Amino acid sequence: MRTTTFRRMSGVLFVLAAMGLGYVAGLLTPVAGEPAATTGAPAGALYEEAWQLVDRHFFGTLPPTQTRTYAAIRGMLAALGDQYTVLIEPPAARLESDQLRGEFGGVGADVRRDATGRTLLSPYPDSPAARAGVVEGDELTAIDGRLVAELPRLDEIEALLRGDVGSRVRLTLVREGQAFDVEVERANIAPPSTMWRVLAETPDIGYISIRLFTDHTADEVRQALEDLRGQGARALVLDIRDNGGGLLDAAVDVTGQFVDGVVLIERKRDEIERQFTAAADGAARDVPLVVLVNHSTASASEIVAGALRDRKRAILIGEPTYGKGSVQSIYALSDGSSLHITTAEWYTPGHDDFNGRGLQPDIPVARSEEDRATGRDPALDAAVAYLTQILP
Repeated sequence: MRTTTFRRMSGVLFVLAAMGLGYVAGLLTPVAGEPAATTGAPAGALYEEAWQLVDRHFFGTLPPTQTRTYAAIRGMLAALGDQYTVLIEPPAARLESDQLRGEFGGVGADVRRDATGRTLLSPYPDSPAARAGVVEGDELTAIDGRLVAELPRLDEIEALLRGDVGSRVRLTLVREGQAFDVEVERANIAPPSTMWRVLAETPDIGYISIRLFTDHTADEVRQALEDLRGQGARALVLDIRDNGGGLLDAAVDVTGQFVDGVVLIERKRDEIERQFTAAADGAARDVPLVVLVNHSTASASEIVAGALRDRKRAILIGEPTYGKGSVQSIYALSDGSSLHITTAEWYTPGHDDFNGRGLQPDIPVARSEEDRATGRDPALDAAVAYLTQILP
């Protein structure tokens, strides 16, 4: 299923730091079926020569073959001097595919670690985990008998929680000092990428928050616009703060709800520019709009923000964005891992090169840790004030 999804994508923009995968994927273009490049005999012979010497003379335990193969690939990629051309190992590659597709077989629970290092679960409402008795804050200590303490990365834990729909997994949990097991039957999980509401104090202003651009995001935004219009919203706040990116197609479709025409410009090596355009059938092309951004607004989110500002459809309020405009193509490898290789750069419709420097907000508004702790949102307050002034 991952290969099928990758084949039909025209591009992906994604930052996965929030998943704890330990890398930034940036703007991605999946590629399937590409034959592996061959290595010349002298270079291959030199590698074998060096490893044979290590094999014979190294004083210590030698790593497994897969470990040294991954290390060799990473060393080769490091020579390119590009932080976004990276090797993604199988667990992270599977999670990336699932997240971009917007659905997967799983138990339906978020995984996090607290300050003491405990692995805690937050089940989705009416999810398989919740129906099996898992509650917010349960500590996860083992999955099918495998100790979570032996899995240092969250993506490894999440990969074990996922599996075929209908398969079962045994979770060992600790609650109030008592350990117990629950068996959960995996189901299709499709966590929403979009949330929306009419703002309570200003019911003529609708609020839409997108946390990731997935296969389902464009449809969710259409539903949000219809719902908010039905509730009487005459202006909109689009919140893409802390949105690390996602699918290019979804980003273009969402932008097309607010503006038609050119959304972004692609430049590849030895190729002329290519323009990506949105269809002229958006549901909110005349609705007053503000876009909220911060330093974790990256890749696909920056494309959306830059396009809406360049096309004079919205102003940006908040903090400077991340600055990720390079394109990575995804090449699937035979063991389930993948290579992300930088193949192009992207620009806003006004040819703004935001790579490495981000987009600067029209109205800078910072949010402090104290604001977060107390629930204050100065950027949203500024957006409401701005829209209130321009509404008739």
